[in-house]
Amino acid sequence: MNNHALMLDIATLYLVATLVAAMLGGLLLYFWRQEKIAALGWWGAAYLTGGAAIATWTVGAPYLPPAALIALNVIGLIACGMVWNAARVFHGKPTSGIGFCAGGVLWGLISLQLGESSPLHILFGAGAVVVYAVLTAHELWSERRKTYKHRWPAIAVPVLHGLVLMLPIIVGDVVRPAGRTLGNAWIAAFTIELVLYAVGTVFIIFLMVSERTVKAHKTAASIDPLTELFNRRGFSELGARMIEREADVGRPVSVLLFDIDHFKSVNDRFGHPAGDEILKLFANVLLHALRVTDIVGRIGGEEFAALLPCSTEEAVVAAERVRMTFADAGVHVDDVAVPTTVSIGVASGENGIDLNAMLGSADTALYRAKRGGRNRIEVSEGTEQPLSLDQSRRAAVLQATPRTPTVVHQFDGAT
Repeated sequence: MNNHALMLDIATLYLVATLVAAMLGGLLLYFWRQEKIAALGWWGAAYLTGGAAIATWTVGAPYLPPAALIALNVIGLIACGMVWNAARVFHGKPTSGIGFCAGGVLWGLISLQLGESSPLHILFGAGAVVVYAVLTAHELWSERRKTYKHRWPAIAVPVLHGLVLMLPIIVGDVVRPAGRTLGNAWIAAFTIELVLYAVGTVFIIFLMVSERTVKAHKTAASIDPLTELFNRRGFSELGARMIEREADVGRPVSVLLFDIDHFKSVNDRFGHPAGDEILKLFANVLLHALRVTDIVGRIGGEEFAALLPCSTEEAVVAAERVRMTFADAGVHVDDVAVPTTVSIGVASGENGIDLNAMLGSADTALYRAKRGGRNRIEVSEGTEQPLSLDQSRRAAVLQATPRTPTVVHQFDGAT
């Protein structure tokens, strides 16, 4: 009775594993169709393929010839390879048809040579599953720069799955009594672990996909779609962090505020597509003229800003580099030369100064640069009253606010 009961229990467990795999595979394929995430399709196909192999093997094992049983095991190993391939696709890597089929095909060839009951045949099959589990964990580990919160569980689960499968095979001769085998008891235990592994893996997959989606939406909300620089929101959030970080080590920060000269006339003369190209050109100039540690953003129509962890003097050098590079761009629209000059306001601060206060000071300096002839840099050496107000208040602000010392850098160029 005990032997028959155990065999029934194992058959029941295989049936449960098949149903779970089919349900999870169908769920993954459904979300693949909804979200258009290729990795979900690969994961779903892997679960359905593996579940179909297990179901066919469970029902047909007493009736199928050895070659057919070997083929079913090959399909099961290919399903393990598909899980690894899905992890590659999830992180933007190309599919590897040879890679995810290699384990199953090699196992099939070895089984045909040695026979299905050979210990080497069993060891190689388990080893192939372990290799794919480790490769899956490696793919997730190699993407550590993305800093997903749920990356560690996603790495740990396939590694533990491989250890659970391989450990009894490696140490079986040590832990089992003489003359006895792990046999059906181990098969039952592994089947239960397989079900838990399948459910846990899908749970982690959905966590990772959800986290990536949230991150993508958050990034989209912080990026200007035309120039692919930070928008005002993204610039403000990252800028506040930089100011706090630099204040902790006692270093100054500087803001550069840019306004492309006569930009509205470019739109009027050549159309908005030409204006968009000028904006993208200037964004490219900023990225190449400034350092990777600087934060750059488009905060208005033709207004850009950069936050630099440096002193005023270094900021002026960087501003002049941007001004000269943009002026030398040599843009032509319909064989007509388009002047590319920019006015720049610079402001600096220390000890965790408020970003908006620095932007206000830089805006004041920028306004003076525009009034003074454009294509020039002006530097505010103090926290000045912002002048980016409506025209009726500008004069009153200028009269009521004492002038703080400024350094003016003027250059010949288009006005």
